[in-house]
Amino acid sequence: MKTIKNSPLTIDRIYSSPSLNGQTPKSLKFSPDGSRVTYLQGKSEDLNRYDLWEYNLSSKENKLLVDSQDLFSGTEILSDEEKARRERQRVYGFGIMEYKFSNDGSALLFPLNGDIYYYNLANKNAKRLTETDEFETDIKFSPKGNYVSFIRNQNIFVLNIKNGNETQLTKDGAGTIKNGMSEFVAQEEMDRMTGYWWSPDEKHIAFLRVDETPVKTVIRNEIYAEKIELIEQRYPATGTNNVTIQLAVTDIKGKKVRFVELDDARGGTSNGNKNDFYLPRVKWLPDSKNLSYQWQSRDQKTLKLKTYNLKKRKQKTLLTEHSTHWLNLHHDLYFLKNSQSFIWASERDGFKHLYHFNNDGELINQLTKGKWVVDSIEHVDEKNGLIYFTGRADTPLERHLYRVPLNTKSPEHVARISKRNGFHSINFSKNSKTYIDSFSNISTPKQVSLHKIDGEHITWLAENKINEEHPIFPYYADLIQPRFGTLTSDDGKATLYYKLYKPNNMVPGKKYPVVVNVYGGPHAQLVKNTWQGADMTQYMLQQGYIVFQLDNRGSNYRGTEFEFSIYEKLGQVEVDDQITGVKYLHTLPYVDKDKIGIFGHSYGGYMALMTLFKAGDYFKAAVSGAPVTDWLLYDTHYTERYLNHPKANTDGYEQSSVFPYITNLKNPLLVYHGMADDNVLFTNTTKLIKALQDENKLFELMTYPGSKHSMRGKAVKVHLNNTIMSFFDRHFKY
Repeated sequence: MKTIKNSPLTIDRIYSSPSLNGQTPKSLKFSPDGSRVTYLQGKSEDLNRYDLWEYNLSSKENKLLVDSQDLFSGTEILSDEEKARRERQRVYGFGIMEYKFSNDGSALLFPLNGDIYYYNLANKNAKRLTETDEFETDIKFSPKGNYVSFIRNQNIFVLNIKNGNETQLTKDGAGTIKNGMSEFVAQEEMDRMTGYWWSPDEKHIAFLRVDETPVKTVIRNEIYAEKIELIEQRYPATGTNNVTIQLAVTDIKGKKVRFVELDDARGGTSNGNKNDFYLPRVKWLPDSKNLSYQWQSRDQKTLKLKTYNLKKRKQKTLLTEHSTHWLNLHHDLYFLKNSQSFIWASERDGFKHLYHFNNDGELINQLTKGKWVVDSIEHVDEKNGLIYFTGRADTPLERHLYRVPLNTKSPEHVARISKRNGFHSINFSKNSKTYIDSFSNISTPKQVSLHKIDGEHITWLAENKINEEHPIFPYYADLIQPRFGTLTSDDGKATLYYKLYKPNNMVPGKKYPVVVNVYGGPHAQLVKNTWQGADMTQYMLQQGYIVFQLDNRGSNYRGTEFEFSIYEKLGQVEVDDQITGVKYLHTLPYVDKDKIGIFGHSYGGYMALMTLFKAGDYFKAAVSGAPVTDWLLYDTHYTERYLNHPKANTDGYEQSSVFPYITNLKNPLLVYHGMADDNVLFTNTTKLIKALQDENKLFELMTYPGSKHSMRGKAVKVHLNNTIMSFFDRHFKY
């Protein structure tokens, strides 16, 4: 590699185009016939505007399929529903943001600026299917490719591709009634972004009818630079009513709608008018005669997998999962087409593993076993009786591809397929012959390659090699790799993984300030062997800071005992474990123990407050971003999962809020929050700053007009991170 004088990394460059991560294709998909791989790629001159590309396996060429600007070059106008949906998906950008293949592989479908486009791969023509004032969202191909379905004005529509005729399947969607749409907590907390599902034979659509009437309306301000909007949002705060939800099936002419009786909170059946349960998953069986759905109790300690037979109108419970704490949802349900059985993931032995059941719910065999967790099922090769999955059998810090026989007698032994150490994201071809591997590790940016089923490398789809042309090249030689390690929690009950970054060219005898970068909440992991690149961590290192990360108890991929430590009292064991990390830092001769700060966003913002308020002797300054300050202000599904219902755990809610501890504030604090946040409502911060003012506690505050929870956009990111660095510099360096 050619050597040149390295350039100093700047905050502005981190968030500018072209991306320092290089070629980073997203939404990778095999065509159904396996002849091509399609993906979305940001423009080199504008990393946030996405086009549709393909890699042709025959010609071995990457080429642009659809330039989004050729179809629409203006500023996209999104509906409020679509804005909220993208915020829930944590996606940001413009142009083509999602797409679908027809099952025969002849066409692609994608939304753009509120309308639907159909791209014929044979004639390379993009046809606009809708041109309306209304916004079409959640678009899908029907299984046989004869129709396109979508949501418009809170109702389900199907469009005949051949003749362009539309049929409206539901009629009562309006106001608080939403058909085929996912409610707020389903999008934000359950990872369910849709509310309708095609039967494989293309004759029926199952859908959810959501009535938001029971949910309390929150009137909040969305403050923008030049206006203030009063928003009425039906926000299901913990302890309050959820939506009323019903499961229904309609034929594709919309003439016959049939509602499925659902269990109520007491175990009996109801027509969906009792709102003390959730429907996190719906899935058709391959025969199109039976529909499965998952019923979750409001306390999330019971989950039932049930089926409904359309002809007999009868239901069957295939299995029931119970927990003394909570049950984590997943997408790992696979009904085998050629046998009356299914694959299911469960944490019943304390770790997420795969099980094989027959369609009567009887266990055939356990497929995986051990003190490690499965991430997800990636592919089922029924012909050869093989299950391919990603998991952490080698180390919780890496994700690998593994294989296990369907008839295994030794669930403790699985075969690892992926070769390189690091993180692997996998997409299989339908023919079970090849897979795409999106790989990175701490020193290698994302690389996309094609592999045979046994892991043999076939070709690069995006090698993303670091050479003179790569955007990160001027900075790469100065990138600092972390040291990974483990600590034992102070109570001796847990092993905690950490990641420590030290600046280059440290001066012997000099002590350096530390920034602890924290999230700390469930369903997250910071300490892992994956690419971070030239990010804010590297910028802090170049400014002379040490950066430290530790995954405390309650975080993910370590089994239920590790997670359940936080149940009914948040901000306790997590803080204890972060203190364990700081005690370790105190033993390092190059650490200035009087200059250890902490920074986090969302749950990390909450952790920054709790550590500063409860452990000020260890944490000398904190930056808290978009924090939850009072868990009574957060939503039902998330909060009650970890804290139970407020009526059942009054003391736990009180002790888990930041307010009992604010009188302890003695060190510098910076709080920031987006002023249009519809997830962690801005009320969390206004309540905090009022309480701090009442106690005459000095602090700093930065608010961002128009910003949502994810703090999107280059201008916001640059200003925010300059603000954070200015704060730590003023208190730790001068």
